[in-house]
Amino acid sequence: MQVYVKDPGATLDYSIDWDAGYLQSGETLGSSIWTIFPADMAQESAGDAAGVASITVSGGIAGQIYQLTNRITTSQGRTDERSITVRVEQR
Repeated sequence: MQVYVKDPGATLDYSIDWDAGYLQSGETLGSSIWTIFPADMAQESAGDAAGVASITVSGGIAGQIYQLTNRITTSQGRTDERSITVRVEQR
């Protein structure tokens, strides 16, 4: 499992490529919802394009580990979720 490192003052983008090995031919993302735990990191924006769900986050507390979880529903009604782990460190 990869852990990304982020400075508490940074605003960074993260993404999950659902098209790579998950979406079937002709299938698209119907909905994409991000959650952040713990909730003291801020979601600045989120979106999806061409099977890739993305999120832009800011803040966080140095020394804390965060899970950015993306839950999707596809155009064929399938659902799944994947998470990104981010450790906040003062840099």
